[in-house]
Amino acid sequence: MRHILLLLLFVMFSSSCTQKSTDKNSETSAISIIFEDYYKFKERINPIEATKAGNFEYNNTIANYISDAYQNELKAEYQNFLNRLNEINLSELTRADQLSLKVMKWDCEIKLEGLQKPLVVITSPMYNLPSFELTPLTQIQSLHLYVAQLGAGGSVHPFNSVKDYEDWLERIEDYLDFLDTSIEMMKEGISKKIVLPAVLTQKTIDQLEEFIVKPTTEHLFYKPIKSLPDEISPVQRDLLAEKYKEMISKKLRPKYKELKKFLVEEYLPNSRSTSGFVDLPHGKETYEYLIRLHTTLNLSANQIHELGKNEVKRILREMEAAKNKIGFKGDIKAFFEYIRNSPEQMPFKKPEEVIDNFNSIKEKINGKLNEVFELSPKANFIVRRTEAFREAAASAEYVPGTKDAKRPGIFYIPIPEISKYNKFSDEALFLHEAIPGHHYQLSLQQENKELPAFLHPESMGVFVEGWALYAESLGKELGLYEDPIQYFGMLSMEMHRAIRLVVDTGIHSKGWTREQAIQYSLENEAASEESIITEIERYMATPGQALSYKMGQIKIRELRAKAEQELGENFDIRAFHNQILNSGSLPLILLEEKIENWIGGQL
Repeated sequence: MRHILLLLLFVMFSSSCTQKSTDKNSETSAISIIFEDYYKFKERINPIEATKAGNFEYNNTIANYISDAYQNELKAEYQNFLNRLNEINLSELTRADQLSLKVMKWDCEIKLEGLQKPLVVITSPMYNLPSFELTPLTQIQSLHLYVAQLGAGGSVHPFNSVKDYEDWLERIEDYLDFLDTSIEMMKEGISKKIVLPAVLTQKTIDQLEEFIVKPTTEHLFYKPIKSLPDEISPVQRDLLAEKYKEMISKKLRPKYKELKKFLVEEYLPNSRSTSGFVDLPHGKETYEYLIRLHTTLNLSANQIHELGKNEVKRILREMEAAKNKIGFKGDIKAFFEYIRNSPEQMPFKKPEEVIDNFNSIKEKINGKLNEVFELSPKANFIVRRTEAFREAAASAEYVPGTKDAKRPGIFYIPIPEISKYNKFSDEALFLHEAIPGHHYQLSLQQENKELPAFLHPESMGVFVEGWALYAESLGKELGLYEDPIQYFGMLSMEMHRAIRLVVDTGIHSKGWTREQAIQYSLENEAASEESIITEIERYMATPGQALSYKMGQIKIRELRAKAEQELGENFDIRAFHNQILNSGSLPLILLEEKIENWIGGQL
């Protein structure tokens, strides 16, 4: 009898274990399906991002993301995904899946909230940045600029086959629909007094001129025809050339003329003289939302403003020490002027020399990377000058390559006037945009097969930009900043991001004017007045986005200091960087949770 009871107990225990294992496998399978569905959804609603990632299924479409139909679909889908996530038993998932689920839930909730605001905020199909329904066209980070960048070739839309060329012609049809909707939305914005500042409207008007006056065969959108692949037959080449000429002369140019006429005659006279969101209907609560979207933290505009002012004071002290070490006798403002105008810091005669300088920085750090990083991406990257039509209003930027690493990442550097190009912060800029900044982090992210696919794109700006700004501080560990001017350049770039905390919140929550923000920047950094004006106007067009850099860097630096203190001699910088980089882009609250668990697991 005793043997029978033991057998029954064993069977019951085995059955219980099997049930628990099945439940766990069931939850793991369920969450994997949700993650995959979410990735497919995000690619479908954002076809340019799909192209960027190497999925060419949607290469003939562009999302009209400001249309009612698009927004209604987003609302329904985000809510549907939240419902599905709420059915998952979190305790049955692996720690990695738990983290990915929390990221997805945060993403759905914050995007859904934006769509329900009176001033509708939608994630636009470029750079994963928010756009505003009633002000869809601006002088920077706007779809009309991104489409031109793609249409010129050499960017994320491929031009390798007849189908690629025909796909682009279809994409242009969607783009024309977007421009029509933009005009409608901006007219509605006029009626609701939700319009752009006049200075930004004028910059946008100026950008359209090239697309109107350039002869067809010299037009930016005709450039792919000038580099048709040899594999395309002569008959197909002639046919494509005619189609592109017709697209430019009969569709694009007339639409740009219509858009310019509207902006000049209707929109500009109704544009506002004020600078910030605080001056718009529902502007205050919209800016508060944008702070949470961009920083992933529950901080007020006033808290960030004061934090920024404290950081500016701290960095000024470090700059003063660096200036004295260089041996400059004047005060810090005089040193700013010296740096801005020093012929030694503006030595280049040709744009190619700027590109060569960045490539030499790459060679310099190659031998040191293994001391600081265990992980390294497969993808390569190239340094390229920003296209002429947008470089006057552009900042340096990085565009990731494809997942399979066949198309390299691109580090774009604007060089509007070579004689005025100042190299004093080039080492820090390289660390930020290329290695170990954006190129390293984003390439590792999309090459990481352990991550759900929806975590492969750029996504969380506060993580992506926070990491890149943190990367600038690694220069000495990577053999850079031997030139004290370049070290000062690093401090200048950090100061630039600290100033953003002050001026962005100043403009959008405290009623600062454009001129006040420009003056504050001139008093506290060494950048040229021209570049400062471009930056301030960028913040006016993209409220909250500029906060992400410094807030992300502060958190990563905080976590490193905590790990160094608690782990002592057991702290391994390579292992710490692994932990930061191996889970994709995370909201800061989840990054903090992850690193604290990692520290605790080693104590």
